[in-house]
Amino acid sequence: MDPAPSPADTGSRPPASADLATVAAAVGRIRANIERVIEGKPQVVASAVTVLLAEGHLLIEDVPGVGKTMLSKALARSIDCSVRRIQFTPDLLPSDVTGVSVFNQDTRQFEFRPGGVFANVVVGDEINRASPKTQSALLECMEERQVTVDNATYALEAPFMVIATQNPVEMEGTYSLPEAQRDRFMARVSMGYPVEAAEIAMLDSHAGHSPLEDLDAVTDAAEIRKLCGIVAGVHVSAPVQRYAVAITGATRRSDHLVLGASPRATLHLVRAAKAAAAMDGRDYVLPDDVRALTGPVLTHRLMPSVEASMTGRAVAGVLADLVAAVPVPRGAGGA
Repeated sequence: MDPAPSPADTGSRPPASADLATVAAAVGRIRANIERVIEGKPQVVASAVTVLLAEGHLLIEDVPGVGKTMLSKALARSIDCSVRRIQFTPDLLPSDVTGVSVFNQDTRQFEFRPGGVFANVVVGDEINRASPKTQSALLECMEERQVTVDNATYALEAPFMVIATQNPVEMEGTYSLPEAQRDRFMARVSMGYPVEAAEIAMLDSHAGHSPLEDLDAVTDAAEIRKLCGIVAGVHVSAPVQRYAVAITGATRRSDHLVLGASPRATLHLVRAAKAAAAMDGRDYVLPDDVRALTGPVLTHRLMPSVEASMTGRAVAGVLADLVAAVPVPRGAGGA
């Protein structure tokens, strides 16, 4: 009998088929629940669930009134966990987000009062209406899952996800997100206007009362932690890893971009691809998984050059051309 392979031979074990069935069942429940509220946007809903399972943060950008906050709340209500909503306004302070130490007259000691980020799901509404100083209060908690106030560090409970909405920067009273904060969002999606049939259906379902009131949780924090663990075990072959690095590397060398994708962007791209593969019932990542996610994961991190802006070249178009020029590895699935 051959000796059992060592951990060095097997690498990280891919999830069993039973685990993939668990992911599929949970994802189906979550998506169906959200789509009771969000009409005609299955791809946007799928992107939101992908970010959730990849342990990332989601930025929803679009004009007012297309359902950004509705999507955020629907995803949050689908999970039986702690949820906090922060309405970002110009007068919002960093301590409103992270928390503050308050002096207790009875005990003669300072006590920490947690801010809005102390929840499993944090809905940041119109995040770019707050000042850059307040926006930056999210930097540590989004990346390190912790908050530091007055030299004391407080851990945030898993799962932890920030779902932020923002209006286009050209609109009145908005501030552009700092590059460091945009880079912490795993993906950015746009709702877009609904098709005619979906808008008519919305008139029927939303006219009397908000369908959010009828939305019940279909999973809980413990199951989400389990699903994230399954996704983390999805196998990524060396050729697929090199393919992801080649794509982000191409953005750093492009003459049409002054800011390319960071190493964090590469990590987010691979983690999102692992979630997409698990949702598709596979325990390995295909190059197509990576390629399909380049738009949502990378576009918001890139900055066009002056020449590209003057000629009207959009960042999305530049990225699409760069991705098309990167050779796709063949036979790189579970290899």
